[in-house]
Amino acid sequence: MRTRYQKDFMKKHGTKLGLMSPFVRAAAYALQETPVVNAVIDENEIIYRHFVDMSIAVATPKGLVVPVLRNVESMNYAQIEKELAALGEKARDNKLAVEDMEGGTFTISNGGVFGSVFGTPIINPPQSAILGMHGIFDRPVAINGKVSIILPFLDLLIISSQVYEMVS
Repeated sequence: MRTRYQKDFMKKHGTKLGLMSPFVRAAAYALQETPVVNAVIDENEIIYRHFVDMSIAVATPKGLVVPVLRNVESMNYAQIEKELAALGEKARDNKLAVEDMEGGTFTISNGGVFGSVFGTPIINPPQSAILGMHGIFDRPVAINGKVSIILPFLDLLIISSQVYEMVS
């Protein structure tokens, strides 16, 4: 579907349609529906946020950084793509300020861009959760005694045990 609309999207919005913006939009929606996952921990208190400031892991030559997309719940796909591109460029040019990486309420880490098929992302305190995404590759599986090829997609949502204990 992305391939089908790529040219029209670029023509209309002046930016490419990537794979992250649908996940960012879906996560923002889910976070608004499940406030505890969008919360941050301050000492022994859960602080609920009524906005979604999404941290996005970005690989740079000097290592991984996690800049923040502010108020992502009010962004459309084009705005998300433009902001992701701008933050990614800023990160790769080593021009991120501390303020660019502070205040995230939730993180998405996409190891799939490096070919990962599984991994456990690490929560960025004081956030209460992180979503780890992985690559989609042909894999053989046994179905009814026969080997079939599937394209599994693995996402892993990790929620802080401290948050879990505080709301249980």
